[in-house]
Amino acid sequence: MSHDPDDIDAQVKAADPDRWLAARLIADDQARADVMALYALNHVVAKIPTQVSEMMMGHIRLAWWREAIEELAAGQTPRAHPVVEALADPIRRGAFDPAELDALIDARAGDLEAGAFDDEAALYAHIDATDGRLAALAARRLDAASPAGAVSEAMRAWWLAALRRDSRLPPSIALKDVAGRVAGHLMAAAADLKALPVAAFPAVAYATFSLPYAKDRALGPLEKRARLLAATLRGRP
Repeated sequence: MSHDPDDIDAQVKAADPDRWLAARLIADDQARADVMALYALNHVVAKIPTQVSEMMMGHIRLAWWREAIEELAAGQTPRAHPVVEALADPIRRGAFDPAELDALIDARAGDLEAGAFDDEAALYAHIDATDGRLAALAARRLDAASPAGAVSEAMRAWWLAALRRDSRLPPSIALKDVAGRVAGHLMAAAADLKALPVAAFPAVAYATFSLPYAKDRALGPLEKRARLLAATLRGRP
């Protein structure tokens, strides 16, 4: 059983173009392929809440993915799914901690709940458990010395910018205040990211798009590439 890394790469490019674009900064082919497999997993579990009409069905699908990862960790034959197959070799090599992947899947159960987050604490806990954990896993794959906390503020900015386009903001955060909040998180990220090794920066570089997104400003391909380059050179989004 085998998979085509190009298929996974194309899947991530279509589903998660900003992370895909930032991953072009990863020079090592194997590391990039591993990160693409991680991003593909994130995509398939993150979209489950949009594919089910009943919460129980969502939990069943998330359980399928947890079991698939547990089987890979135990050295069993991968299930016949391209993303599972793509993760088999990285897990075998120890590129990703299966327990962290399991926690990433578990955290998506929170997206099965309808409506806004109750408060800011619930919002930030969810961000840290989902996009924050994803970025930390990618960063550690690119450099094992990457501290998990270095990416938290950047991912909070990223998620808040995305939330501006849906109805899940807690009551304490007004829509008009989102851009200011995003800017504040990016300022905090600039300090935190000083601890992130240079090789790991592609794991968080796409957060440089957060402030324009929070202001509902679309970015063209050339501007995105320019922003990624500038963020890489200065070491912060």
